[in-house]
Amino acid sequence: MPNSLNTTRCLLCDTKLVKNGKTAAGSQRWKCPTCGASSSRNRDDVSKRHQLQRFLSWLLGKYSQPELTGTRTGRSFRRQTAWCWNITPRLPVVTIPPKHVMIDGTYLGSWCLLIATDEHHTPLAWQWCSTESQAAWEALLRQIPAPLVVICDGGSGVRAALREQWPDTLVQRCIFHVWMNLRSHLTLRPRTPAGQSLLEIGKRLRRVTDIDDAVAWLQQLNDWHTVYGHLTRERTYAKRRLRNGLWDSPTGKRWWYTHDRLRKAYNVLAELQRREHLFTYLTAGGPKTTSRLEGGINAMIKQTLRLHRGMTEAHQKRAAEWVLIARAGLLYTASSMPVIEKNSPEKRRPRFTAPDPGPVLYDTGLEVSEGLWLRSGWAGRG
Repeated sequence: MPNSLNTTRCLLCDTKLVKNGKTAAGSQRWKCPTCGASSSRNRDDVSKRHQLQRFLSWLLGKYSQPELTGTRTGRSFRRQTAWCWNITPRLPVVTIPPKHVMIDGTYLGSWCLLIATDEHHTPLAWQWCSTESQAAWEALLRQIPAPLVVICDGGSGVRAALREQWPDTLVQRCIFHVWMNLRSHLTLRPRTPAGQSLLEIGKRLRRVTDIDDAVAWLQQLNDWHTVYGHLTRERTYAKRRLRNGLWDSPTGKRWWYTHDRLRKAYNVLAELQRREHLFTYLTAGGPKTTSRLEGGINAMIKQTLRLHRGMTEAHQKRAAEWVLIARAGLLYTASSMPVIEKNSPEKRRPRFTAPDPGPVLYDTGLEVSEGLWLRSGWAGRG
């Protein structure tokens, strides 16, 4: 029978050890058949794996460190798992182009986390940045091969990044974000018939389920423009100019659009229809909102940070990455992820720039040896 890989040799006589039961802690005990010396081995890989499992169960769970460890403060737990913060979570490289990709960003403190998921809502890549700029979105898109359809919220940065990185990919604008943009321009209680009618058209957009509904909706939007389109072009001119050179108007210019908010609301729908970003989900499939990403992964990240509030910014970022790894079902690979060793600065003995002059030979200060030390209170009294 071949020897176990966990055997070792005796340090006294260099004889191969044999198994000799278990210790009280459950570790394997070894005995030398020649000299009878008994010992047990501590495997660092098993200890590290166990510490990492406990760390992840705390980080991704809802219990505090004292509750998880059964102690008062959890100080020993923090000391044993401090190295786990140095692990760098990574997702595998995406080589096969996915069919549908959903992208969105969420803000965590002063950082913004951009996330991309596939049609099964599995994280594909992430990117940390300060704001949702074009460069940040391009850094995220470069990690994934161009898919068939991308679902996004339609910010200016992401539109420019899509044109550069995925020019042939179809775009589906999140219908819920379109509705929120209409609400911000029109409010839920428009005062004019034109605003009320346009708001009703926006509500019907969320109920479009097939091509026939989409054609009927487009006809309603065209009918609205036929009746109320002239309002989006009306202008109001200022009557006088101020001393500082600006005009007496809300914008400081000579003229402005009379129904500016109505114009912006209509342009939101008209521009998306012109770009063909409204009904891609009907022709190419896929979801029509980013709700699964925002209400799923983003909500899980926010919940984790809320349960373990008080972490530093660096630990918050690491916790968000572990949530993405867990969502991707890759926690079993955590022990094989690289660890960044942080070398603590060496404490050096301070160096004096001038030699020690020794005791003072003549001075005006008081010294105990001279018997002139100032005393107050009951000091020195018998």
